Amino acid sequence: MTGLDAPLGEIAVFALAIAASGVVSGLMAGVFGIGGGAVLVPVFYQALGMLGVEEAVRMHLAVGTSLAIIIPTSLRSFTSHRARGVVDMELLRSFLIPVPAGVVLASLTAAYLTSEGLRTIFAVITLVVALRLLFNRESWRIGITIPGNPARGVIGAAIGYFSTLMGIGGGVMNNTFMTLYGRPMHEAVATSSGVGVLIAIPGTLGYIWAGWGAPGLPAGSTGYVNWMAVALIIPIALVVTPWGVRMAHALGKRQLEIAFGLFCVSVSARFFWSLL
Repeated sequence: MTGLDAPLGEIAVFALAIAASGVVSGLMAGVFGIGGGAVLVPVFYQALGMLGVEEAVRMHLAVGTSLAIIIPTSLRSFTSHRARGVVDMELLRSFLIPVPAGVVLASLTAAYLTSEGLRTIFAVITLVVALRLLFNRESWRIGITIPGNPARGVIGAAIGYFSTLMGIGGGVMNNTFMTLYGRPMHEAVATSSGVGVLIAIPGTLGYIWAGWGAPGLPAGSTGYVNWMAVALIIPIALVVTPWGVRMAHALGKRQLEIAFGLFCVSVSARFFWSLL
């Protein structure tokens, strides 16, 4: 299954597997209140592995496809939050160059990075996120004012760089950055939706370029983005995510942090295990 000329049966199996992964990721994204990238990447990686997609392209394809899916969801989220006036537009404007610059650098890195290298980065950062969630304290602060340039620019570039290598919208990293400087969580989440737009659009284009003509890609892929998965996941996520949201309301904030922290530990362990 390496192109659009793949047998119809293989394409159908691939579509069903991706649709199932959309149900799982959409449900978990709703439960944990995240954009979905941190869930989509490991789910895609597993689904592609079960379908026999080559290891050399599997992780890159999971990351690139996740970024493409984040585009419409981050745009919708950003416009909604901005309409409510809770987005820090001054901070977002200051990220207009640094974040995409980090994305471009990450795309160049992904073009030469092996599957093992990409999985290592994902595993390490996911473990760091898990530890923060599991041991988080509201009192943790670095300061009371977000730093200006050049420090802010470096941080923005780092958020864009590592988020692109992980296939996420930057929400986890930007939320951490803003809350460590005393910003309210709702403002951090709202601003992160805009950061997601700055990451997902150039990131998707970058992964298309990085994987252009790569051997072993499954049907319906352009570079490291699989459009079959994109087309299936978005409507499924719109339907399933509210179910997860309802489940989340039955749990407390700390319970959700611990649950997602444990999920991140399991994902990190899975990727570390795959490197052995």
